[in-house]
Amino acid sequence: MKKHLFVIAVLLASVQASAFGQSSSPAPKTTAATPARGASNVAAQPTPTPAARPQSMRSGTLDLSDYGVRIEPEPRLLVMMAALDAAGFDPTPAGRQPSEFRALVRRDQESLDPELRARLRRFYELNRLKDPAATPAEQAARYVSLAYALGDAPAFDAPARSDDLFAGVLDVLDFAPLLREFYSKSGIAARLPGYLAAHQKEGDRLRPQTSEMVRAVLTYLHTRPVTLTLERVPVKNQSAKPKKDVPPVFITRERERRFRLVPDLLAVPGSINFRVIGDNYFAVVPQGLDPASSEVRRAYLQFVIDPVILRFNREIALKREGLRGLLDERAAAPAALAAGVTVPDVFAAVARSLVSAADARMNFAARTRALAEQTSVRLQRAKEPERASIVKESQADRAMLEDELTAQLADAYERGAVLAFYFSEQLRDQEIAGFDFADFFSDMMTRVDLARERLRPAEYAAARERVAALRREAARALSNRTGDETRADERRAALDKSIADINELLRAKNYTEAETRLRALLTENGGEPRIFFALAQAASISASDAFVENIRDERLGRALANYRLAINSATSETDRPLISRAYTAMGRILAFLDRKDEAVKAFEAAISLGNVKDGAYADAERELRELRP
Repeated sequence: MKKHLFVIAVLLASVQASAFGQSSSPAPKTTAATPARGASNVAAQPTPTPAARPQSMRSGTLDLSDYGVRIEPEPRLLVMMAALDAAGFDPTPAGRQPSEFRALVRRDQESLDPELRARLRRFYELNRLKDPAATPAEQAARYVSLAYALGDAPAFDAPARSDDLFAGVLDVLDFAPLLREFYSKSGIAARLPGYLAAHQKEGDRLRPQTSEMVRAVLTYLHTRPVTLTLERVPVKNQSAKPKKDVPPVFITRERERRFRLVPDLLAVPGSINFRVIGDNYFAVVPQGLDPASSEVRRAYLQFVIDPVILRFNREIALKREGLRGLLDERAAAPAALAAGVTVPDVFAAVARSLVSAADARMNFAARTRALAEQTSVRLQRAKEPERASIVKESQADRAMLEDELTAQLADAYERGAVLAFYFSEQLRDQEIAGFDFADFFSDMMTRVDLARERLRPAEYAAARERVAALRREAARALSNRTGDETRADERRAALDKSIADINELLRAKNYTEAETRLRALLTENGGEPRIFFALAQAASISASDAFVENIRDERLGRALANYRLAINSATSETDRPLISRAYTAMGRILAFLDRKDEAVKAFEAAISLGNVKDGAYADAERELRELRP
């Protein structure tokens, strides 16, 4: 039993520690399409209160299908992006190597008919966005939309030309015949199953983070998403001689709503494409993205919020005239004219406002919670003369977070989310009350004071300028970085990727290969603490698979030695989370080996570092309580 518990602890520790092999990515850019609002005869099912949440949410497990989420690749998109690569589209950042999957696709397409490749390139070059500031994500967005507008392979039937198509699709619609030819001549049909398997593997990686994102959204809003809607459909009169003045007959039909997370290994790094097609919401995400901290959350918020907007469209319509006037005023503002902001319709503006408010408040809540925990730990360990200074510093940090909340809402307001500040205030009250936000949405719309909302720009100007000044200062500091610092960042990013790849080997239990690659990395990078940590992790996990006691203990001994090396080579200024986890992992091993006194000291060392972000403070406290009588 003891060994079994240790195996579980080691595996949990290894999953948590894998974060050290990943680098943070810049905030992604999103290309969004506004969903068409349904007709008034489509009725969304009532949203249950928190008490009606399914057992999977209450018990801690999460079946994503219960909440409308599917994670699956899209074959049409995969073929489209492969054809686009053959056409010369290359989103790889300057100075970087293409991803392993992109390199694989290029090797597979080396024998592509040169004449076909030339026509693909000619089409792409002739139809490039002319704006020199257009990003790779913007260049690709129209082709992503086209992929979803086409039929399945091999025909890839194109839709009729219509203004109802996604923005930009008409510009590239004639790429469809080239895509069909590419599919038939490139041999991609035979390789597609393997490509899809690679994408599904990336989807499996996204699943845990997606679960946490979904849980966070629904817990914050105290709701669950509408996954079925009811639609009244007229039935034709089947009689040979239809009678006059007979009222039409309707039947009720269920429609399923789905939020589909689509991994795309050929996507522009860091960019997300979001499309709404009928009842399906597609979030196309690149490799390595964390859905819990990205625009994917905003997309899922829209999936949850849109049915509520539809359900209360009459209440919104009562405010239509005033909202339209406010939107027109914002569109005429110099900043909006300079940015080319497109004014949404009234219903889209309300939805956008609620999504923006919820997203901003979730960010604010997480950051203030972390600040409160950090301040609490500091106060517990501080002497009396230091406490007043800590409290003052915490208050200043809190004020800065409030400014950043205001700036985020102001950005949304300028883009047409003119009720973002109002909904933020309403959601703040709901955070305390804890009721389903949808149950109070009608009252929210009734209480909107549009004259009050017109005053927001004057109120947020000072806070927005303070945040802008901080950002300018950070930009200046970044521009003053030396070439050595930049090269160090590049080496660190390369090391992050290498450790992330080795973590995949550990998950596959390929311990020998993982350790060989880690030893090679250690030779190249000297005493890098993360490599020692990963070596310790590899030894710990392999120990859990050892059925011979002396082999198991030898591996645990190697794990302890490498955790100590990780701690000794780390610095308390930059590596506190790693040190915290290393001490906690050591404590678990020492407790398993019945070296209780040493285990206590290891857990106490982890706790003494405080509740650092990505550390193991809570785990160390829990383990220490279990060790002590």
